[in-house]
Amino acid sequence: MLEQSAAVGPQLHRVLRDRIIRGDIVPGSRVSETEIASAYSVSRQPVRETFIKLSEEALVEVRPQRGTFVTLISVPAVLTARFIREAVEADIVRRVAETADAAALDALDASIAEQRALHAAAPGDEFMRVDEDFHRTLAVLAGYASVADHLEDLKIHMNRVRHISARQVSRERLIGQHADIVEAIRMRDAAAAVEAMRIHLREIVVDLPGIVQAQPDFFIGTGALR
Repeated sequence: MLEQSAAVGPQLHRVLRDRIIRGDIVPGSRVSETEIASAYSVSRQPVRETFIKLSEEALVEVRPQRGTFVTLISVPAVLTARFIREAVEADIVRRVAETADAAALDALDASIAEQRALHAAAPGDEFMRVDEDFHRTLAVLAGYASVADHLEDLKIHMNRVRHISARQVSRERLIGQHADIVEAIRMRDAAAAVEAMRIHLREIVVDLPGIVQAQPDFFIGTGALR
């Protein structure tokens, strides 16, 4: 439920946005103003405004005379986001490898330790949080803390895929890739750190065809995989 002491609109937008990204409301589903308003005990006006914002983020599509539907996941949008993210984060990790001090390495080691502590039992959402925290820590250490915020909107559709793949992809493999990045930083080997980051961020390209094959009704633009 929404907090009564805070503005309804931003809360509702955040809740529905997160539910779509997590896959709680599956791609292609019809969402009803009336049902959402009833479920969250609000009027239809904030629901309508939320649908407009979600439409601007390409998370829902308003079809005249038919209703509002959660968009299918665009494969080209996912691949574009991954390409941009790789270019940005490769430069970030290069900078960290060139400048990291003992405190920076302690922060990265602590992140790896947290990931290893959570990998066996943590829910997918919680593990994704520590994964995101690792990448945000790198941005902070590089002196570009706001980069993570700029990438967040870009990664909307990429994160929709990540929530699906979180149930299939080996966490040990991902943690191992993070550890490889940290080890290259520890050795001040910028080239190795960049390569380790590129390998890590290309995982989604490797996994995406299988994810699409398993849930073909969730995706659009699958020809981009050929």
